[in-house]
Amino acid sequence: MAIQCPKCNSTLITARNMGKKACCSIGIVAGGAQGVSNALKGARIGAEVGAFFGQTGIFLGRLAGALVGAMIGGISGGIAGAKVGEIIDDRVLDNFECMQCEHVFRID
Repeated sequence: MAIQCPKCNSTLITARNMGKKACCSIGIVAGGAQGVSNALKGARIGAEVGAFFGQTGIFLGRLAGALVGAMIGGISGGIAGAKVGEIIDDRVLDNFECMQCEHVFRID
């Protein structure tokens, strides 16, 4: 069933997803901060694994470990933030906008 505008009955409706966008951004920043901690742990583990290949292995192991740790933190934070934002969009915010009359509304 197509969503209709309660004001003009148009079916030209778009989802705004403001909560999802905002919470995803906040989640990425928070996850990135957590990723710093993960990066330090990853660098230590990478250096231990890379020690088998000499000084170059230690350097590359630290670099790879730090990058993987930071990416995991940022990605997981972004995903968690997007899920929270999705719930906020559905239950709290007026998430839909009519493209014809610009009326903003939500579906209960």
